Amino acid sequence: MDLKEAQSEPRESMDYDVVIVGAGPAGLAAAIRLKQLDENISVVVVEKGAEVGAHILSGAVIDPIGLDRLVPDWRQDPERPLTTEVKEDVFYFLTQPNGIRLPNFGMPSLMNNHGNFVGSLGLVAKFLAGRAEALGVEIYPGFAAAELLYNEDGSVAGIATGDMGIAKDGTVSDRFTRGMELRGRYTLLGEGARGSLSKIAIKKYGLDAGREPQKYGIGLKELWQVKPEKFHKGRVQHSFGWPLDNRTGGGSFLYHFDDNLVAVGFVVHLNYENPTLSPFDEFQRFKTHPLIRDTFEGGKRISYGSRAITEGGFQSVPKLTFPGGALIGCAAGFVNVPRIKGSHNAVLSGMLAAEKLVPALQAGRSHDEVVEIENEWRDSAIGKDLKRVRNVKPLWSKFGTLVGIGLGGIDMWLNQLFGWSPFGTLKHGKPDYATLKPLAEVTPITYPKPDGKISFDKLSSVFLSSTNHEEDQPAHLKLTDPSIPIAKNLPVYGEPARLYCPAGVYEVVYDDAEAKTNPRFVINAQNCVHCKTCDIKDPAQNITWTVPEGGGGPGYANM
Repeated sequence: MDLKEAQSEPRESMDYDVVIVGAGPAGLAAAIRLKQLDENISVVVVEKGAEVGAHILSGAVIDPIGLDRLVPDWRQDPERPLTTEVKEDVFYFLTQPNGIRLPNFGMPSLMNNHGNFVGSLGLVAKFLAGRAEALGVEIYPGFAAAELLYNEDGSVAGIATGDMGIAKDGTVSDRFTRGMELRGRYTLLGEGARGSLSKIAIKKYGLDAGREPQKYGIGLKELWQVKPEKFHKGRVQHSFGWPLDNRTGGGSFLYHFDDNLVAVGFVVHLNYENPTLSPFDEFQRFKTHPLIRDTFEGGKRISYGSRAITEGGFQSVPKLTFPGGALIGCAAGFVNVPRIKGSHNAVLSGMLAAEKLVPALQAGRSHDEVVEIENEWRDSAIGKDLKRVRNVKPLWSKFGTLVGIGLGGIDMWLNQLFGWSPFGTLKHGKPDYATLKPLAEVTPITYPKPDGKISFDKLSSVFLSSTNHEEDQPAHLKLTDPSIPIAKNLPVYGEPARLYCPAGVYEVVYDDAEAKTNPRFVINAQNCVHCKTCDIKDPAQNITWTVPEGGGGPGYANM
């Protein structure tokens, strides 16, 4: 049987009231809230990770406002996922080789993390999944939502999971299994930043019309077990500055939690200009700073991961609703950039969607646009959280780190004290893929060789992410025009995919490396940690990230 014939076979179909894509905080919060409000509503959650939490990556300092509203008894649960409360906030501006500690009293109160918790967002997802299943929610991990299904009127009818067992050469292997159709009266997309189905829905229904372009960062994170004398439980440390230059936005964090665990992370805003910049190598270089290195001396690196982060904020949030469904969580872009937090808004957005869907379902509605979700989010806690920080990112982008952060801080104070900004609501300008300068206009960046103790290479890092894909499957990274990487991106930008990818997926190889003859663009799709950076930053917008077979990708443990 050839592939075309195999895919002509009908798929098994199951019907639900609500289909949710993504078992993250937003999707699981929506599922729980739906069942809390009406236990008779049928809900299914489909998750591409091999298990719930496998693809969840966040700092994470978690504002508990969402958990407190969704499951008020979570703090009394012996299985609760968050046990370390923030005890100390530390802020640094880094230079090389020094750093300046910034006074806490100068920070807007929304930057104060006291009352928040440090922990693993993946474990929070697992906890919420248990609560959801206890309420009767069906959760299917290991099934990738690969396709939106439509009714004749153009409304979303649900999703289809990807076929399994298609060989790399496009033929049908002996393990071929047709995907399933999960049809719902409403479909919620909670895939996280730059989700593949969310991207399709935004384009099909014009949800970004009249909005600023969505902005992104790439977040890289490692989990370390440090020596007891280097550990300060409940300490939350943020920094900005070195190793990034003044024109390149980003920052870093060290979070101490549980038993001698330190989460270290680095964020680079994807509107950077220098095509020779490597976010991964900037992260490794950051850890060698004297104020940072000491924490990790004698420690053990446990895991690694990377993920795109939505940074556009208030003015970049697309229209949330479309016929038959809605965007929730980071698929909508609800991250508060200066706070480096989004999980609280993800939970709240899932709850908001559920609270508007339930009366629609009870009234017999189906596949229409539940505009109440779109109409009410700006006046909710989500909108208020994002509105007061809406100018921080554009000020940073326009004026650079030193002046931009200073102006952003003033703007946050004015919004906090008076609910007013002298800047109004600023625009972001160019999308991230359009910000790179040609090689001829930049000074190339040279990175030091990793020492294998504090700094590491990409491949050893990918190994710690437990990334695994079925090798005999088509690459899930698609090139619209296979000639562009070598014909255009290489001569103009040095083919930046080989540098912005944090997992060594993209390479330019030569017959003779010294003479650089016969260059070829190679995609090592099996290394992909599903960060989506290539889909965002490619200057030709030639790379499309699609889902691989369900269960493939990273296996983040406690990340």
